Amino acid sequence: MRYEGDIYRPPSEADAYILQATIGCSWNACTYCAMYTGKRFRVRELSESLQDMRTVTKAAGHRITKVFVADGDALTMDLDHWLPILDAARKLPRLKRVSCYAMARNVAAKTDDELKQLADAGLTRLYIGPESGDNTTLKRIAKGDDFDAHVEASQRAKAAGMEVSAIFLLGAGGTERSAEHAAQSAALATAMDPEFLAALTLTVVPGTPQAKLEARGKFELPSKADLLGELRTFVDLARPTDALFRTNHASNYLPLGGRLPEDRARIVATIDAALSGQIPLRPEGSRGL
Repeated sequence: MRYEGDIYRPPSEADAYILQATIGCSWNACTYCAMYTGKRFRVRELSESLQDMRTVTKAAGHRITKVFVADGDALTMDLDHWLPILDAARKLPRLKRVSCYAMARNVAAKTDDELKQLADAGLTRLYIGPESGDNTTLKRIAKGDDFDAHVEASQRAKAAGMEVSAIFLLGAGGTERSAEHAAQSAALATAMDPEFLAALTLTVVPGTPQAKLEARGKFELPSKADLLGELRTFVDLARPTDALFRTNHASNYLPLGGRLPEDRARIVATIDAALSGQIPLRPEGSRGL
């Protein structure tokens, strides 16, 4: 298989075959992100992607149930790339889904008909990371899309027949906008109404614009207790219709799981127990990106 640089995927795609059909991220401006530093964005030659699919199908096709198409926002590919890739993926006899990361602007760039074609061809889950629902925070982290754009993206993807997994980032508002970030993120999770919902925790990575802001005193990451407080607010206020909720990413101090709203009271009680010291937090040495 052909891979360039580090490869990232959501925790729920840990057992997926990763097809690196794009290199890097077409946006690559978020202040906190170092995932695609040094990668010049490009769409890989279709012939290479299809050859990789043929190779993996022949070598391990009977074991593969999921395909994750990398890198950072692969939805940006045109349909003349996507549809042959999805056709190749359907040759996997046990395939359950194909998924990818997407930004709200990637969804906006596709017509309703194009989204429907992609869903019908097998692209059935998008991982969209608003990180925050607070428009001030979204501007500060240079996310590129606001509250309303993320709502529209989720609604259009779901209308096309895709599942949406929404990802939020504890600490993204810093200490200054911690309360607004948590409350508005819950509001955005409600409005997007995803099938899957995840919270990660911001790590200030050396060399990123976020690290430079921190060094200049322009950004301060909330304490562990305040990060858990953001998580508590988020869980308590979010009202998706029925979302599978997880904090199982390695960046988090407190791994949690359940359905919202069904398990909200239990999850909030668990967070309260962690805040009072009854439940140990993940050690720093065990956290990661």
